[in-house]
Amino acid sequence: MYFYISQLSISDILLSTNIVPNLLHILLNNGGTVSFIGCMTQFYFFVCTEGLECFLLTVMSYDRYVAICNPLRYSSIITNRFCVTSIIISWLMGNVISFIFTITSSKLNFCGSNIIDHFFCDLVPLLELSCSETFSVHLEIFLLGAPSVIGATSIIVVSYTYIVVSVLRIPSSTGRQKAFSTCSSHLIVVSIFYWTIFSVYVLPKREQTWISSKILSLLYTVFTPFINPIIYSLRNKDIKKAVQQTLHKHISRNKH
Repeated sequence: MYFYISQLSISDILLSTNIVPNLLHILLNNGGTVSFIGCMTQFYFFVCTEGLECFLLTVMSYDRYVAICNPLRYSSIITNRFCVTSIIISWLMGNVISFIFTITSSKLNFCGSNIIDHFFCDLVPLLELSCSETFSVHLEIFLLGAPSVIGATSIIVVSYTYIVVSVLRIPSSTGRQKAFSTCSSHLIVVSIFYWTIFSVYVLPKREQTWISSKILSLLYTVFTPFINPIIYSLRNKDIKKAVQQTLHKHISRNKH
């Protein structure tokens, strides 16, 4: 679990580093400029980190499923080899999907307005600025993006269905609370991440204004990476204990 959390932290750091500096520059200067190469670079790392987080949350849900539904077999199923392999596959899939989307998007013609009505170089505003045919990009979204998100969501839903059934079978309320507490942090993070993703990219644009879409984009590019460490820290006894010990040592040194 801690290994996967460390990878999730790396993903959040990369996403924030990619989006936030330019975002602050735009807000402080009431607008900003970005080169075409800079825009495509930002788009590449954005898609890569979002895809990586999607796959990471899926693997983490399977990890929680094994921990709760098959605790005696956990160490034999979730081995070091399984962890490393799943992370490598998640990184490769995120990079491959991002590379394909970026190459196809970079070949579009932008002969009209060059003003991106957004905080960063996202797919939707780029497609709206294009004056060429965008069928190839939409086809890639249908063939690569949709199956990845739907497949990941299905695995998470099935995993948590089995988890809930297993938890409800525990006779004591203390046991149920202890079992569910091991996956509550992950469930909160998954809910925030997928709710914002589906709100921006899946729901019809007629049901939301472009302003609300940009606000939702801020949630999964800035708020989610910021809140993830807080959620895992507050819900994890080991992390709280380590923080308390560190603070206690620091206070003791100051007294002496």
